[in-house]
Amino acid sequence: MSGKQSISARRDGVILDRIFVRGLVLPVAIGVYDEEQGITQKVGFTIEASVAAGVSPKGDNLDEVPSYDDLVKAVKAVIAAGHVGLVETLAARIADRCLADKRIVSVLVRVEKLERGPDAVGVEIVRPRAT
Repeated sequence: MSGKQSISARRDGVILDRIFVRGLVLPVAIGVYDEEQGITQKVGFTIEASVAAGVSPKGDNLDEVPSYDDLVKAVKAVIAAGHVGLVETLAARIADRCLADKRIVSVLVRVEKLERGPDAVGVEIVRPRAT
């Protein structure tokens, strides 16, 4: 364990399974500054999603569970929609897209701009499914 706390693996006392993507790096049209307009920057993504209690494959079929491929597709779909000014906005849109799958009850999204700052700068958000 790295010592970092990730999203809770419990909801209402029930232990939840999680799926995740770490180290995904993609070119993204992002930024509010003049020098960030009309270009892409390398952006790193970490997504961790807690899966609703009772969601598990019954017969070893991918369509029975949300998958890490679904998380990657969510990121790519948001990026494909066009330029985003803030990393906070990008993270929130990815979280919303992940939570559109009713089998996901909460999601952590970390967005890191890898070409601005000392090593990386960005934001990490945690969003539960609205009840």
